[in-house]
Amino acid sequence: MTGYILAIDQGTTSSRAILFDKNYQPVTVGQQEFTQYFPTSGWVEHDPEEIWTTTVATAKEALAKAGTTISDVAGIGITNQRETTVIWDRETGKPIHNAIVWQDRRTADLCSKLKQAGLEQTFSGKTGLLLDPYFSGTKIAWLLDNIEGARASAEKGKLAFGTIDSFLLWRLTDGKIHATDATNASRTLIYDIHRGEWSDDLLDILRIPKSLLPEVRDCAADYGALDPGILGGSTKIAAIAGDQQAATVGQACFQPGMMKSTYGTGCFALLNTGHDPVKSQNKLLTTIAYQLNGKPTYALEGSIFVAGAAVQWLRDGLGIIEHAAQSGELAELADQGQNVIMVPAFVGIGAPYWDTDCRGAIFGLTRATGPKELARAALESVCFQTRDLLTAMQADFTDGHETVLRVDGGMVASEWTMQRLADILGAPVDRPASAETTALGAAYLAGLQTGFYPSIDEFSESWHRDKRFSPAITATERDTAYANWQDAVRRTLTSYP
Repeated sequence: MTGYILAIDQGTTSSRAILFDKNYQPVTVGQQEFTQYFPTSGWVEHDPEEIWTTTVATAKEALAKAGTTISDVAGIGITNQRETTVIWDRETGKPIHNAIVWQDRRTADLCSKLKQAGLEQTFSGKTGLLLDPYFSGTKIAWLLDNIEGARASAEKGKLAFGTIDSFLLWRLTDGKIHATDATNASRTLIYDIHRGEWSDDLLDILRIPKSLLPEVRDCAADYGALDPGILGGSTKIAAIAGDQQAATVGQACFQPGMMKSTYGTGCFALLNTGHDPVKSQNKLLTTIAYQLNGKPTYALEGSIFVAGAAVQWLRDGLGIIEHAAQSGELAELADQGQNVIMVPAFVGIGAPYWDTDCRGAIFGLTRATGPKELARAALESVCFQTRDLLTAMQADFTDGHETVLRVDGGMVASEWTMQRLADILGAPVDRPASAETTALGAAYLAGLQTGFYPSIDEFSESWHRDKRFSPAITATERDTAYANWQDAVRRTLTSYP
């Protein structure tokens, strides 16, 4: 048996490659940042060629650091920034335009027109998603309509669409495989998550030729063989999963009711709802958590637009801290008698409100308010938003399963923040021993496919927590604090009377 699994973790700001050993431990890491392009206000692009070159370079770096070669790798798993859209020429493999990133808002007008035409329920009923520029479908339509010759070429079958996983897979297999997995497909706004196929109805509405689309496979599946010319040898490409779904797998959230929350610049929380999709009544997304052996497992997903970004604002906008770790240190020293509430709606507010036009606000300021109180308010805002998501999820999914919250991402290093999170939620918060949950999820799926790793049950037993944070305040204190937050949010929303 070969000695490693290689996880390719292609994110929004950097490409990473991590070698995992038989014990699920990261051995070496290669990482390179790449350029962010902002052609005009609200537009965000990446150069697919730079994504490709950094992906290859980091894979070589990880192998070199381990003093090994690709021949000692049992398989490759890919995890990726979701929704980011690439269209390329099937003959040359060259992209017809930069990748349009998930953060890009250029299709807001198209989404509004579709809503005005009464089509939101048509899309959400099939895809579980809202009509929003966030997703890939309207990005594809924009490229076909705005890049010279693109629509004509697409209709002739000369072009291929993919999220970043598909583009990398195409390159890694030298153009032999055009495929994606069910989790990435479920984020495109054109995939019917109930029928498990591309929706002809939605494709017709957006005028997208079906020949453009990749084949949809399980997360753990045969994705072909690595072209030997790339890393000096070949191995199996055995898994693909979008980053948030890969983190769900890496956190071993395999049972209904289990929930993971990833705290980065924003926050993405997924709640496993089992084999039956749950339609949210609280503006959450219904999505595919993972798909194995042809059977999807579904999740409810909530997005917090600003989590770690609130701490970055303290540092870069206000200049009251020099590094992120200071925020927790300041918050711990804050005046307990002050009730400062920050609603960090710098780019609008996500689930369950979905008000992209509201903007941030701070309530409860006094002459005594200073950096300590602002730091506390910024960190508490993440805790309150997580409670918003958990409350919405529990309202949508009420079959008696106990919710288990597992957390990951940069913010979980803050002891104060994690304790406050448990206090506000009124539930235990488990921080895992492994910090590489997203890459681990992709690695595990590849190992499952190749036989390198054991069954899901055995993998679940291997999950270990670093620390459990348990609630340490009374229900009255918790509910009073949360009521103050809800009042602040109401005052911030554009619909506030």
